[in-house]
Amino acid sequence: MTTTLPAEPRAAMTPPAVPSGAIIFVLSVAGITASLMQTLVIPLIGDLPTILGTSASNASWVITVTLLTAAVATPVSGRLGDLYGKRRMMLVCASALVAGSVVCALAASVVPMIIGRGLQGAGMGLIPLGISAMRDILPAEKLGTAIALMSASMGVGGALGLPIAAAVAENSSWRVLFWGAAAMALLICVLIATLIPAASADTSSGPRARFDVIGAVGLGIGLVCLLLGVSKGGDWGWGSPTTVSLLVSSVVVLLAWGWFELRTAAPLVDLRVTARPVVLLTNIASLVLGFAMYAQMLILPQLLQIPSQTGYGLGQSMFQMGLWMAPGGLMMMLISPLGAKLSHLRGPRITLALGALVVSIGYLAAVVLMGSTWGILIAVCICSAGVGLAYGAMPALIMGSVPMSETGSANSFNTLMRSVGTSLSAAVVGVVLAQMTTDFGPVSLPSETGFRTGLLLGAAVALVAAGVAMAIPTRASRAAEESIEHAAVPA
Repeated sequence: MTTTLPAEPRAAMTPPAVPSGAIIFVLSVAGITASLMQTLVIPLIGDLPTILGTSASNASWVITVTLLTAAVATPVSGRLGDLYGKRRMMLVCASALVAGSVVCALAASVVPMIIGRGLQGAGMGLIPLGISAMRDILPAEKLGTAIALMSASMGVGGALGLPIAAAVAENSSWRVLFWGAAAMALLICVLIATLIPAASADTSSGPRARFDVIGAVGLGIGLVCLLLGVSKGGDWGWGSPTTVSLLVSSVVVLLAWGWFELRTAAPLVDLRVTARPVVLLTNIASLVLGFAMYAQMLILPQLLQIPSQTGYGLGQSMFQMGLWMAPGGLMMMLISPLGAKLSHLRGPRITLALGALVVSIGYLAAVVLMGSTWGILIAVCICSAGVGLAYGAMPALIMGSVPMSETGSANSFNTLMRSVGTSLSAAVVGVVLAQMTTDFGPVSLPSETGFRTGLLLGAAVALVAAGVAMAIPTRASRAAEESIEHAAVPA
């Protein structure tokens, strides 16, 4: 089943009238704005049941629904961007962020809040679409650094969101958070509409002008079953009929989806392209690195906030915790241009492997330095530097290995792999910390051993990601870098 829409006009292959710096700035700020939505409600988690007049279990869906809708919408928006224009779909995603933020700001109960958060999750496709559009509209000499900066924006927004949201929540109404988010998203809509030129949409052949509705529905059902089972398994019980049924269903549906995608003329995701060594290994590395990256986002904030009376907690408030974590996002932004230069000199494969190795070193540093806030800050900056290197290299490997007509879909699928990795990380680390606890008065808290085990697990997984990156064929990695340079708009 396919549908056909009019394509966005092809952009002329000439340097954009808007300065490249302005384009990079707008798309990077768009990425930061989208990623802010993920951490926006973290300071409110404990208060959500009271705010919304519901149970803690129901309130948890405010977090879960964003994960689910982002996972489903990201590959769909990427494919639609390839078919009908990346700028057009970026505007759709930014509009979803505006609408979701407004709905949340006006919400008086849990159902509207869940709907609004779902719309915010649907806007997360803005980031891979922006990365893909850069290949079409930027000069070759700007492309590597621009991709790295846009990729780093995911971490920057998440890191900055914590202290900003905590400060607003402590000193003003929680609704101000969402009105502020709506204003930022609306500004992004205006900037994209006025400053970003239309990226070329390759619709020269009939099949690429049709959208795979069956593939989108199948992938959506499979992902919802998988991520819902993984994210809620700890609450429902890993052996419960609901959890087991969801996980088994996800396997069955995704296998059937893959069978269908291999046999349709215009698939949502071209699995034959995805099976190419560079693309396949990069996606595997993305999944593993997503796991490694997110583990420290789960462990270190808790360690910072646990009461100092435990002997290992650092007794920081939510706002203080956010301030100690925030430099990590800035480190990603500072390191990403260096990663682009390294990719140009040695190939993105080396940058990806080095980034994963640095992440592993950061975890080991956290194990040694976890007794002080400054030690945690050092570990956060090391991990973030590694993420900045790796996240900039992954889109370069992907886009250099797929046709220009599929860059949006391929980048979105790569982003999806990172999201699956973070979901698995949340489940596994959650189990580790839940099983290794200590009693602190009437409350059971994760123990020091549990934190150390989680950090060592993160270090080991990051090393696996480095190994996967080194398995990417050397010649193919270099060819990917050269392909991006040659495909970009000439200066």
